[in-house]
Amino acid sequence: MPRCAVLLSPIGRLVIFGDDAAVTAVQISDAPVSLCDCGAPATAARQLADYFSGKRSDFTVPLRPQGTPFQLAVWQALREIPYGKTRTYGEIAAMAGFPRAARAAGSAVGKNPCLILTPCHRVLPASGQLGHFSAPGGSRVKQFLLDLEGAGYRGGKTWVK
Repeated sequence: MPRCAVLLSPIGRLVIFGDDAAVTAVQISDAPVSLCDCGAPATAARQLADYFSGKRSDFTVPLRPQGTPFQLAVWQALREIPYGKTRTYGEIAAMAGFPRAARAAGSAVGKNPCLILTPCHRVLPASGQLGHFSAPGGSRVKQFLLDLEGAGYRGGKTWVK
């Protein structure tokens, strides 16, 4: 049975979708939803609250995003980026097994349905710029999350790997 939990976070209202077994999506949204504070979405909300308060650096809630095999490989590679570290789109493509597909990996990163739990905010362009962040709030939210994790990004080529 579908479940939904909501967390009011420093980056906005997070709506967490899933069922008893796994989370399928995390979105920043003000859209009305029917809440059922149970199952995997409720677990994810508690883990995300701990993340925002500095008490958690990894997540254990099961995820079940829907995507193509390529997208799923990229999203798995994102989950391998350590807390407080960053990678480039080219590095993510290589980690996913497609070393010549940096642009396609970038597209897959932008379609990540499980914000923060699958840390797409930890990916930066090879240029060293902050890059795009497709969630509401854009680069401001991405910068906030990198700062929260102590990733060391301050513009230009000054991020910490």
